[in-house]
Amino acid sequence: MNFLLLCGSLRKFVAISWLLLLTPLLCQAQSTLYGTLDDYLRIQTQGLPGKVSYSVVPLDPRTQLSPCSAFEPFLPAGSKLWGKSTVGVRCLGPSTWTVYIQVSVKVSGNYLISARAMPAGYVLSAADIVVRSGDLSSLPASVITDQEQAIGRTVKNGFSAGQPLRSDQLITPWAVYQGQSVRTVAKGVGFSVSSSGKALGNAAAGQPVQVRTDSGQTVSGIARTGGIVEIAN
Repeated sequence: MNFLLLCGSLRKFVAISWLLLLTPLLCQAQSTLYGTLDDYLRIQTQGLPGKVSYSVVPLDPRTQLSPCSAFEPFLPAGSKLWGKSTVGVRCLGPSTWTVYIQVSVKVSGNYLISARAMPAGYVLSAADIVVRSGDLSSLPASVITDQEQAIGRTVKNGFSAGQPLRSDQLITPWAVYQGQSVRTVAKGVGFSVSSSGKALGNAAAGQPVQVRTDSGQTVSGIARTGGIVEIAN
């Protein structure tokens, strides 16, 4: 009986000893994990507009992670670093495991709102726009932050006063209309050739469009303002 008690006590002692040895390693693994995740978030959010801040929701303290010497953060399919999101972290060795960590990315910057109510078909001018500052991540992803993206655009369905301007609610004006008489320009080193024709479709500035020249030839080019189509060589 005493022998059995002694064996039981030894097993408990060994289990506690292993736990004491593993605890620093587990804590170190989580510490390095969060450091790697911080570097990943800092680099991946550098290109976002405005002032970026982010926070990480710590893993449940009961989460058991084996020691790891190499981490690989990644974004799961369908996720993006905008507002509340999820980042996965893989352990590349010596153990193999994956955890998913909740993060929150806030982007403070300027965005545009409507200065007044505007009906569908209204063409925006600088007087119709007011600049506001706030958390862009709490707004639709298509919110407009640059006045050049709004001025001259046509309102699609109408705006109420104080409504954030969104790119998907504005129509880019056509630079070239179907059937419009246009001038085609082909440029090269030391030469420039110009001719006339009719556009075969509608195109905004920078979009491709086909033109039937006066000679009956069909050519493709890039629409520019002023009824000009640049022909690529």
